Amino acid sequence: MPIATPDAKTDLKALTRELRVDIIRMLETAGSGHPGGSLSVIDMLAVLYFKALSHRPSEPAWPDRDRVVLSKGHACPALYAVMAKAGYFPKSELATLRKLGSPLQGHPDRLRLPGIEVSTGSLGQGLSIALGMALAAKLDGKPYRSWCFMGDGEVQEGQVWEALMAAPKFKLDNLVAVVDYNGGQIDGQVKEVMDLEPLADKVRAFNWHTLVIDGHDLSAIEAAYAEAAKTKGRPTAIIARTVKGKGVSFMEGDIGWHGKGPSKDEADRAVKEILNG
Repeated sequence: MPIATPDAKTDLKALTRELRVDIIRMLETAGSGHPGGSLSVIDMLAVLYFKALSHRPSEPAWPDRDRVVLSKGHACPALYAVMAKAGYFPKSELATLRKLGSPLQGHPDRLRLPGIEVSTGSLGQGLSIALGMALAAKLDGKPYRSWCFMGDGEVQEGQVWEALMAAPKFKLDNLVAVVDYNGGQIDGQVKEVMDLEPLADKVRAFNWHTLVIDGHDLSAIEAAYAEAAKTKGRPTAIIARTVKGKGVSFMEGDIGWHGKGPSKDEADRAVKEILNG
């Protein structure tokens, strides 16, 4: 059972609005960062940490904790916002994002921030690492699950497909791969850079239990995580259709917001939209 759920009746919609505001303010203060992918993945991370994950923020190294690998490490503002809300560190530290000496680096750093499992940022590696963690749990007879969050552009990497092939071989039903399919990457639209389609069919052909959901539908996300937990004998892939920059109209679907921080005026506009949304 999840350990750190603050309240079984947590209002996820209100929570995700609050977390989106935190992301915007973090990036405004930092003057740089990645709003697009952070806003597209935040709903899935929020549901995970507050409804599905077994973890203890007061004991980040708890041996039986679920492992979370944010393979798309540039979206760490979303992870930091969730972790602060869950109690891993004081929310006031969010203002130190990307500052010299801060534990909140521009990509997750496990040596600086307790609760980060893997230092990520080199795309394509996270699923292999999460697979290794899941396999270790099986070999050691441990109950924890391994969760990997990837970007869709990242799935173009060859190493991802090696991991997709290996996980079913070892029947890793404690491994969940979540693809934040927002359609954009730094070079442009995913379908134009290197089209992934038909992605769900490809992953199913590798013998993964594969779900396709709306990555902003909180109920659908929660249901998908529950289904993954019940699936036996093979890993689960959740292909989540999302919107880059979700919640801020002038960021939504705009590749230009892949990797730049908002100005104060832009941040104020964004926060107003989020709170009124």
